[in-house]
Amino acid sequence: MPGFLLHAGAGMQCFHAAPATVNPTQPRVLVSGQPVVNVDPKIIAVVASVAGCPFQIPTPAGVTKPQPCVTVKWTLPSTRFLVAGLPAALQPSPGPGPGVCQSVEQIPQGAPVVSVVQTRVTGT
Repeated sequence: MPGFLLHAGAGMQCFHAAPATVNPTQPRVLVSGQPVVNVDPKIIAVVASVAGCPFQIPTPAGVTKPQPCVTVKWTLPSTRFLVAGLPAALQPSPGPGPGVCQSVEQIPQGAPVVSVVQTRVTGT
């Protein structure tokens, strides 16, 4: 699936609207002045860190348990575009991203939302 190359300056947030910071994985290849993000297809690497997610789940005791998103794992690596020997992360278009937000316990919380992505360089 073709998409725009994800870069460190991309605007991203978790499913619950907390901001996510994209983690650059290599410093040499830039798009829009920002490093391109790689994904290791063997481990589906963490590409972003989330801070301040307000999500909580109810418990049977009637209280809530904090279950905030803390990471975003990307699930769309490029099949043809390699950077430093690893596939670049692709974003099909602004909006819901092809990844999953996860809590500390690795519980899936929903898809990340990408609001800002560079639109000049695409890959497949």
